[in-house]
Amino acid sequence: MTTKTPEKPSKATSDVRQFSVGADDDGIRLDRWFKRHLPDTSYTTVAKWARTGQLRVDGARAKPGDHVVAGQAIRVPPAEPVRVDAPVKRERPPLSDDEITFAREMVIHRDAQAIVLNKPPGLATQGGTKTIEHVDGLLDALQDDLEGRPKLVHRLDKDTSGALLIARTARAAAYFSKSFSSRTARKTYWALVVGVPSIEDGMIELPIAKQPGTGGEKMHVDEKEGSPARTRYRVIEMAGTTTAWLELIPHTGRTHQLRVHLAAIGHPIVGDGKYGGQAAFLTGNISRKMHLHSRRIRIDHPDGGAIDVQAELPTHFSESLKQLGFDEMLGNMMPLESPPPPSREVKKQQARQHAKTYRKDRKGERRRRGSAT
Repeated sequence: MTTKTPEKPSKATSDVRQFSVGADDDGIRLDRWFKRHLPDTSYTTVAKWARTGQLRVDGARAKPGDHVVAGQAIRVPPAEPVRVDAPVKRERPPLSDDEITFAREMVIHRDAQAIVLNKPPGLATQGGTKTIEHVDGLLDALQDDLEGRPKLVHRLDKDTSGALLIARTARAAAYFSKSFSSRTARKTYWALVVGVPSIEDGMIELPIAKQPGTGGEKMHVDEKEGSPARTRYRVIEMAGTTTAWLELIPHTGRTHQLRVHLAAIGHPIVGDGKYGGQAAFLTGNISRKMHLHSRRIRIDHPDGGAIDVQAELPTHFSESLKQLGFDEMLGNMMPLESPPPPSREVKKQQARQHAKTYRKDRKGERRRRGSAT
């Protein structure tokens, strides 16, 4: 019997790095772990390592989208040499005094783990093509040296105002992200819509997908290829048959979900020309800005208890309510935990059960008639 002498590890093998997942990173995606701890490693590089089997978690091959757990060991290949002609990472420019003041004035809740902002309409959540001013770019103003830079955990559309949750620590960011993905967080919106829904308390269940030819800038209802989407709505008050004030509770979090759903049932949000066209604008002195507001957010707190914060309406929305004769207090009096209307599948099951019971009763009735003769 012969024994094989172990090969001397190559330089590449000896430079392999090992990391342990900390408690603050419990549950996050592997690609996000790299973004936090090895920010100079591009997603393309991480994907290549995964594709070639060089990226491993607890010895098993891993993919960028896998979620990691505290205590797991991440095996990372040697760092790739930096190209001489590689673009230099641009530093964020320092904020002006006005920007710092503006950012801090948006804060409506702050504790050791979280900040809640009341985002004004017209301010994007994140940057992008031709988008220079955004919430993410203002977070340095809310930074505490002991906790690092605050982190976004969800988004609001640029023209949607209201409550926006920000995590102050990496642990809180992972915790809140789990809450949003598992749908345990509750977000309540207020909206003014054109017309009045025929059902005052309803559930919209229409799948949503990116609209072809728009470059992902616009969504639409797609019964075949769309992702499931559910929105509950309740009518708070109505102005004749022209306008209704709704409370909206999304049960899924698809892009532009509330706007697409309301336009699809024939009641676009006032001011939402993107999905409602010209019909979304009311005559008179009603503002042409979009009337969609993240009124309230409730979410479990990483340290126990819950965060429950309400955001005041922006000026244009509040003035529109007054012009239409709506009483803002009525929105605050909506019952919090009333059960939602049954889903489409539940309604089908109820109908089948009703039909079965009806047939059984009819059969018994025919038997009784037969025995009587």
